[in-house]
Amino acid sequence: MVNIHDILETVNMIREEHLDVRTITMGISLLDCGSSGADVTCGNIYDKITKYAENLVRVGEEIEKEYGIPIINKRVSVTPISLIGGLLTVDDYLKAAKALDRAADTLGVNFLGGFSALVHKGMTEKDTGLMCAIPEALATTNKVCSSVNVATTKAGINMDAVNICGNIIKKIAFLTRDNNSIGCAKFVVFANAPEDNPFMAGAFHGVGEGECVINVGVSGPGVVKSAIERTGNCDFSVLADTIKKTAFKVTRMGQLVAVEASKRLGVPFGIVDLSLAPTPAIGDSVAHILEAMGLEKCGTHGTTAALAMLNDAVKKGGSMASSHVGGLSGAFIPVSEDQGMIDAVSCGALSIDKLEAMTSVCSVGLDMIAIPGNTPAETIAAIIADEAAIGMINGKTTAVRLIPAYGKDIGDTVEFGGLLGYAPIIPVNKYSSCDFVLRGGRIPAPIHSLRN
Repeated sequence: MVNIHDILETVNMIREEHLDVRTITMGISLLDCGSSGADVTCGNIYDKITKYAENLVRVGEEIEKEYGIPIINKRVSVTPISLIGGLLTVDDYLKAAKALDRAADTLGVNFLGGFSALVHKGMTEKDTGLMCAIPEALATTNKVCSSVNVATTKAGINMDAVNICGNIIKKIAFLTRDNNSIGCAKFVVFANAPEDNPFMAGAFHGVGEGECVINVGVSGPGVVKSAIERTGNCDFSVLADTIKKTAFKVTRMGQLVAVEASKRLGVPFGIVDLSLAPTPAIGDSVAHILEAMGLEKCGTHGTTAALAMLNDAVKKGGSMASSHVGGLSGAFIPVSEDQGMIDAVSCGALSIDKLEAMTSVCSVGLDMIAIPGNTPAETIAAIIADEAAIGMINGKTTAVRLIPAYGKDIGDTVEFGGLLGYAPIIPVNKYSSCDFVLRGGRIPAPIHSLRN
């Protein structure tokens, strides 16, 4: 039974500690939308999305009001568009991107993900067409998000795709240069991409998913930080137990919202993603959680160990709260969206190399990191390859969302606004990786991929 203490505790989490449901994301299959021509296919895509998700925003707002739980975003994810029939050329995919954007505007959702390709082992002609269209698609739409999966533990790393993605990021940065290259914030490169992730920019509705599902992403870095501070100078066993119990409570709230939304929309419940997703708001920082454990500044020695314990405890607590935990689930470390990370970069405590080390134990990867605008495409590709290698070898999801801010250099900052925050330009290694990444082909899968 729920007692008055539980109610008051949850109310305090929402009011004082920034607890929220970060997103309700409806996943929609578009596999039946293909036709013999791009115009008909795009019409089918628009019609299906707007039909299935027509009540998504309204239901989300109703749940917010009735339960007093902030639901920050309402989003849609769709089947990777490169898999849809009737689209082949770059122009076809640009039409599809605009159809997705119109659907998002009609529905009133915040973002729509799935302008995506899965190319971890090779690229079809359709994949190539979509990838060539990504820069202009993201520059000419407002709500469309894009992702490319370039590696898996089973397939290895497609270095040809990695190189293409390095150039995609540079082109997006140039095309959106008048707005601090913000288009790059809507594009992510994955290894081992999950099919049920509700968080942008990497959300898509995987081919193993059903016709339509509701996935919910919760948050709550401030809640975890406060719980750690209340424990005082305890040992790590007590600290881990405290985090687990807190993650359980946060996830139960997400489960409640997910089940209620599923029932009201008449759509199956998919998963709860229990990731700690920070915002620029004071008190809503993963970096500050790590500092609450005893680190003077995020990025100092011990940071990776602290993040590993946090990530594991969050997963353990959340998995006890819901039978369907999925997506990414753990701790995000996006620099621009986390005030503690921004401060750590600004004072020199946190470098891109340390961030890379941290990605080996956290939920995703190098996320929302602004780098000098003149960074070569080959260097960006090499950064992607490093992250993909971490994901491939460790059998986990890793990702890269870099912003080579056009015209910006070390010492500058870029402002994105809203949940995307702002970021100092972080230096990258000045030595070339060009000859390495341009070898092309595939880095083979590790030996432990042979588990059949």
